[in-house]
Amino acid sequence: MTYLLSIIIFLPAVAAAILALFLRGSNEATANNAKWLALIATTATFIVSLFVLKGFDAANPGFQFVEEASWIVGLKYKLGVDGISILFVMLTTFLMPITILSCWGVTDRVKEYMIAFLLLETLMLGVFLALDLVLFYLFFEAGLIPMFLIIGIWGGKDRIYAAFKFFLYTFLGSVLMLVAMIAMYWAAKTTDIPTLMAFKFDSAPMVLLGMSITGGVQTLLFLAFFASFAVKVPMWPVHTWLPDAHVQAPTAGSVVLAAIMLKMGGYGFLRFSLPMFPVGAEVLSTLVFWMSAIAIVYTSLVALAQSDMKKLIAYSSVAHMGYVTLGIFSANQQGVDGAIFQMISHGFISGAMFLCVGVIYDRMHTREIDAYGGLVNRMPAYALVFMFFTMANVGLPGTSGFVGEFLVLAGIFQVNTWVAAVATSGVILSAAYGLYLYRRVAFGALVKEALATIQDMSRRERAIFAPLIVMTLLLGVYPALVLDIIGPSVKALVENYQTAVTAFAAN
Repeated sequence: MTYLLSIIIFLPAVAAAILALFLRGSNEATANNAKWLALIATTATFIVSLFVLKGFDAANPGFQFVEEASWIVGLKYKLGVDGISILFVMLTTFLMPITILSCWGVTDRVKEYMIAFLLLETLMLGVFLALDLVLFYLFFEAGLIPMFLIIGIWGGKDRIYAAFKFFLYTFLGSVLMLVAMIAMYWAAKTTDIPTLMAFKFDSAPMVLLGMSITGGVQTLLFLAFFASFAVKVPMWPVHTWLPDAHVQAPTAGSVVLAAIMLKMGGYGFLRFSLPMFPVGAEVLSTLVFWMSAIAIVYTSLVALAQSDMKKLIAYSSVAHMGYVTLGIFSANQQGVDGAIFQMISHGFISGAMFLCVGVIYDRMHTREIDAYGGLVNRMPAYALVFMFFTMANVGLPGTSGFVGEFLVLAGIFQVNTWVAAVATSGVILSAAYGLYLYRRVAFGALVKEALATIQDMSRRERAIFAPLIVMTLLLGVYPALVLDIIGPSVKALVENYQTAVTAFAAN
């Protein structure tokens, strides 16, 4: 089918339009209809994406299912997938029905809540499928709006502060990227992403404001894109918006933010930074390595000191995304494979961790760790699920969390052993804060009166976690499910990168 990618992108938006135009009233029946329509639309989107996955040729490193049409004068509407982007599309379409199902207890402005998530899915999918620079930028930036509204309207007591901090950090980081995109268009006379990936931007040394810049234009363009993607990942020290956003966001908002939106930064590095500016990436790789290593250690230590469960998991996300940036800029097969695997795995595990917090928050309306203890006595099923994902988050062998971290550390060890040694300490620290959190919440005597009547997970909640458990185990014991798909595209990316860097070094 010719327009499968467009259907995947705009099916949720069509459902959002139906909700906005035809669903009237604010009673319970209207709210239930909104939830069911959102669930049906996101499930249908996932089913359509399975057809793309089925027809995808993993041996072909190029773009497939390409759609192209005239859009605005000089610009094209162009979509496509390769071995890197296909898995982010699948991650998004897989998680969105689960996210909608987790919203079933929402009672405030339900229709608008569903519309926000449906539009957010469209915009996130657009980021992963766009093959035009301007189209990518529009999807990338427009995705801020629904999440801004989700945090600002349905968030906690400090939601306005968190929403504006989230918006300003991520939007201001993208201003430099826009300037760089304009410069790229002037140089290459096109906004076509595959063409730009093959275009050789000037890497001759240059002097700017009295400073000698190795890598010239490539280094400057790399820095402009880096400013945007580093905030989105987020990397240390521009990570401070994330804990506030997570703490104030509703559970479903935290799931989407951690599981999908953070991956847009890592995807940007893979789609733009490495293939388009290889010399700039190589020149600044050591800086990126140490920023990532500091993120892993520092945010893990900060996580240990948290009293709010969501904030602890948020800092954990920053640490785990540090492995992603390490793997990407190691620029070898193992490192980049590991980075992509880590992002996919983190999508399942971090989403599940925030859902675990949501289960008990819905019952107790507090995220303070000290408010809990001994939950295994009243909620054995919940304690088991929470323990499973805590172990996966720690990186227990047999779970997907182990594979990504192992590959990244193997990749970075080939490039910089000192960075690898520092990053490896993050494995120990993740076990420290993960097990410390679990012990305080699940183990011990049930002494708090407020917990005496707490109920275990419902059938709906168990259904939410079931597919996440399956995927975490499946990828843990059979990582080839991911690695076979991404392998050829990553190989082509790494070879082109190494060729460009070798040619630069020879000159």
